[in-house]
Amino acid sequence: MARVTLVFAVLLAGLGMGGYFGTGSQHPTALIPAGIGIAMGVFGFLAISPNEGRRKLFMHFNVTIAVLGFVGTLVQMFRTLASGKELDPTTMTALAAQLVLAWLLLIYVILCARSFIVARESEVIAMRKDQD
Repeated sequence: MARVTLVFAVLLAGLGMGGYFGTGSQHPTALIPAGIGIAMGVFGFLAISPNEGRRKLFMHFNVTIAVLGFVGTLVQMFRTLASGKELDPTTMTALAAQLVLAWLLLIYVILCARSFIVARESEVIAMRKDQD
């Protein structure tokens, strides 16, 4: 799962850079996905370890970042849409980037949850075999 994290980190960094340069480099908040991607990339790299405890710790950091990013993105999208202001092209571009960010983070969280469940089931099966 750590390698999958690195793929998502690159996608998020690309989204942030694309959003920033796509809006004429006027809105530094467009770099937020890149910041999330860099953080996930660092922890994803640290999770590539034979040490199970270390791997678990850094993968849990990553999924926490993803959940917080997902919730924060949804809140910001709803705030923008509920403001009642007319949506200009720059705002539409920002909303599109936020939607892509939310989807990427949601997909990542789902993949992590599935991976955590499979890992836990494997631990339980191994514990039962040890008891027998």
